[in-house]
Amino acid sequence: MHIPFLDNWRRRHSAAERAEEGLAAVFAEDPEGVAELLSECELLRSQANAAGLELDDSPASLAALDQLLPRWRDDPEMLPWLGNDAGLYLGTVVVRTVPGAAWHVWPGGSPVVRLKSGRDIPVVEAGLDWAVQGAPELSQVYAEASET
Repeated sequence: MHIPFLDNWRRRHSAAERAEEGLAAVFAEDPEGVAELLSECELLRSQANAAGLELDDSPASLAALDQLLPRWRDDPEMLPWLGNDAGLYLGTVVVRTVPGAAWHVWPGGSPVVRLKSGRDIPVVEAGLDWAVQGAPELSQVYAEASET
């Protein structure tokens, strides 16, 4: 039996599933390339640079970001992009400075940082919370990650 709306639904959902699996599949093939891509964070770096802060992938730079005036909250269109970048930058700092930490991509396509203990840190979620609410502070998330 041919049901047009069901065919359309199936096509949309199979395309969405392939898109979600995209980053996970690429990560499985080239984890270093994906890690390099995730570390770019151009929007966050440009905003920090405009505020006189150079992001050097150090824990101290996370604390400096926490001290910036959150002028980006005036632009609701920028918030999700900046929050995403903040989370990716947080992840980059953790991966580069915490022994045993590495990028991992969940099957749905969300990048997280997996610690040596096996605990996953949803850094993008933390970055979004930081951009919108100011909490948790990026340096606080880093401190918790570096303790384990």
